[in-house]
Formats: sequence, structure tokens, C-alpha cells
Amino acid sequence: MLAALLAAALPTAGSAQAAVPDRWGFAYLDNATPPPGYVPDPTRQWGSWASPSANPVKVDQLGLGSYVVHFPLIGGPGGIAHATAVTATARWCQIADWKAVGSGEDVFVTCYLPSGAPANSTFTVLYTTSSGAPAVPTGSYGYLYSDSGGTVLTQYNSTGATNSVSKGSTGIWKAWLPGLGLSGYAGDLQVTAVDPKQGAHCKVADWAPGSTGQTVLVNCYDASDALYDTKWTLSYSYLRAVHGPAFPPRSFGYLWYNGSVPPLTNYNSSGATNTLGGSGAPFVVTLPSVAVPSDTAQATAYGSGPAYCGLYAPWARSSGAVQLPVKCYGPGGAPVKVPFFAAYTSAI
Repeated sequence: MLAALLAAALPTAGSAQAAVPDRWGFAYLDNATPPPGYVPDPTRQWGSWASPSANPVKVDQLGLGSYVVHFPLIGGPGGIAHATAVTATARWCQIADWKAVGSGEDVFVTCYLPSGAPANSTFTVLYTTSSGAPAVPTGSYGYLYSDSGGTVLTQYNSTGATNSVSKGSTGIWKAWLPGLGLSGYAGDLQVTAVDPKQGAHCKVADWAPGSTGQTVLVNCYDASDALYDTKWTLSYSYLRAVHGPAFPPRSFGYLWYNGSVPPLTNYNSSGATNTLGGSGAPFVVTLPSVAVPSDTAQATAYGSGPAYCGLYAPWARSSGAVQLPVKCYGPGGAPVKVPFFAAYTSAI
């Protein structure tokens, strides 16, 4: 057991074989117009492959607002991806596709203006895939990737149960994650649109925890803010980092703001209490005592209506604390004060 814990504490290829997740990587593209083979911020990228610091993530720009992120040595089937725009002006970023290319995993990210026109942007991106039940599970974790009709294309549930989706009217789905979480609000949710053809943004429209699992309502919208059928990814984590490790990193946290901050949706692995400040343009989520590069963050809007959220600027680290500036936008890209989920994790 001690050997397993020590192995899981180190972000190496070996740790990926020792515990869930099987393969994972994250990065922050800090240059919206990167040259070919660009290596983004080394303090904000990491993964489960051998020697990530010596074998970095690279990014190529494919066109206006279109990028491919090359994660080395973690290629394979399945998994999910999330993306979050990091910009002071109204934009969103989504996933276009992901696939194994040689030994690596390529994740395609596209970013858009509120008009639906492609636009260059900085962003965070995360890829992760899991299988099997963790030997010593901590908390709970699950994900799914749904097509526009509600067919689950890939999924994972740390209890071994099977997640499912039911399709409602245009742009509305209900996800069921059995056995995960608690009967009350606890944990974190993230949702990302997956569409290679046009701009789309997705959110958690509602969340109903229960003693037998989590029910999540997902809504997706096009650039005109009309409900829209597209593919999407969803992940849920309770007492786990956003990429789902059964042996969580020492430094991570999450917060859900829904007009208040429910206690069990405000988690900090150091035992400290995260705080929410700011006016909403942006909000500032402060997570004390967990600032450990390499690290990453994601944000997702919550509630009714077409608002979407991102990071106003890269997260700041100061005296061991992390500040996540979350900003959300409504019709036409106007800043709005709406509920959201925010998640932060270090590599270790």
C-alpha cells in the first residue's frame, strides 16, 4: 500500500499504471498566435507520461481560433477533454475533437467570439481517461462524452456503475451518474461543448444530488444563444481533482457558487477554506495553501439561460494561495454575474 501511495504521488508514466486515471495531461496556451511547435507555459502543463518537464506539450495553430494540442506518449482510446478560455474579453473555447496520433494524444480546441466568428484566444485544456475501479478509492469520480442524440460515446464511473444520458428537447440532456457523490450538494462539475463545425457552449443547467447518484441537466447553445444539439463532455469529482485521480494530488480544490457557496462544494485539499470575492466582473476564487506549479484550472457556468464562463486572466499564485479570476458573459458578450463551478489542481 505504501508503495502504491508513493507511486501515485509522482506524476510519471508509472503512476498512471498504478491508479486511476490511466492517462492524463493538461496545459495552458499562453500565446494566442503560437509559432509552429510552440511549447506553452512550462509551469502550467504536466501529464502522466515519463519526464513531462523534459518532454513537453506542444501546440500548433491550424487557423483563426483553431489549435491542436499535442500531449506526448498518452495516446489511446476513450477519455474526455475540457477547455476553458482565458481572456479579458468575451470569448469561449470548446473541443473540436481528440484522437491518438502515434504515441501521443492530440486535442483540437477552437475558440469563438460572441458572434460565433472564430477568434484567437489563450485557454486551458485537459485530457483524461480512466478505467477499472481504484484499489483504494478516495471520494468519487465519473465522466461521460455524449453525442447530440444522447448516446454515450465513452464513460467512466469509479463505482463501476454505468453512466447514462437521456435526450430532452433541442439542446437539453439529462445525465445520470449512479453511485457517485453524496445525497446533498458535494463536489464539482465541469461541462464542455464538442463541435468541429461551429461555435457552441454548454453548461450545467441544473443539478440534483441524491442518495443513489447525481442527476445533471446539461444545456448547450449556439452563438445566437439558441438551444442547440451538439456533442459534449461532463465530469464530476468529489474529494478528487478535476482529472479524477484516485490518489489525489496534495494540492487541489474546487468551488461552486450558486448565489451562496454550499459547504461541501467548497473544497481545499490543505484543509483551508476557499473564499469568493470580486464584483462578478470578475469574481475571484481564492484557494489558500495549494499553489504548486505545474497546475491548471477550469470553469463552467451554472443555471438557466445561455451565459458562459471562463477565466478573465491566468490564475495568480501568491504566498501559497491561488486566485482564479472567473468572468461570465451573457447575450452579445455582456458581462453578467451568474453562478459557476471553478476547479484548480496541481500535478502533485
